[in-house]
Amino acid sequence: MAQNQQMISVDDEAPAREMVGEYLKMHGFSVTLCDGGKSLRGVLDNETPDLVVLDLNMPEEDGLSIIRDLKSRSNIPIIMLTATASPIDRVVGLELGADDYIAKPCELRELMARIRSVLRRSIPARAAPEAARTVKPVKEQLVRFGTKWLDLAAQALRDQEGNEHPLTASEFGLLKVFAANPKRVLSRERLLELANARDSEAFDRAVDLRIMRIRRKIEPDPAKPTVIRTIRGGGYLFSPVDEKS
Repeated sequence: MAQNQQMISVDDEAPAREMVGEYLKMHGFSVTLCDGGKSLRGVLDNETPDLVVLDLNMPEEDGLSIIRDLKSRSNIPIIMLTATASPIDRVVGLELGADDYIAKPCELRELMARIRSVLRRSIPARAAPEAARTVKPVKEQLVRFGTKWLDLAAQALRDQEGNEHPLTASEFGLLKVFAANPKRVLSRERLLELANARDSEAFDRAVDLRIMRIRRKIEPDPAKPTVIRTIRGGGYLFSPVDEKS
């Protein structure tokens, strides 16, 4: 998986970012090191990485601000590194669009496992061999979710005018599960199982937050959701447009 994949390690502490960078290089990734938001944006002007490992606690610009800015204009996966025990920063980071987090000082093997987990959710599945592949009609690749359309092939969420609305890898994973299971009540546990996210602790604890973010993007009235509904004691149910069940 690591071949030709580009990582960025952002940390104001040189030993920390270099340690992460060296470990990722050992596993075959191409790595760029940045000491803060300014240098990160300079790199992003010239390249698009597959994933960013981002320290939250930096003096120049805090990581939450960087997450907000990055997610407002791209779908690049982000794993947060946090030295604080406060759950508030982690929850806010996840709500802003980060894909996972790990505490500092981090166990590098765990970091690698989380990177692989996020990449599995964010990278489109490999195309089947040409001889066995069948091309689906366009309609089967587009699923209506309230005010938006989910393009399964492109992993993109678009409005009626064709404008793309950023999705995190985990948000796409949830929408894909709902698209495959319309009019079925799915518990949180079942959602995680179908989204292949059981190995992500952060994803586990943030299903409701992610559903809230998705609703803000697709529901005509997010305060009164009708597309992805909460079923008391059951979980969530995707009601396709014009269907009442």
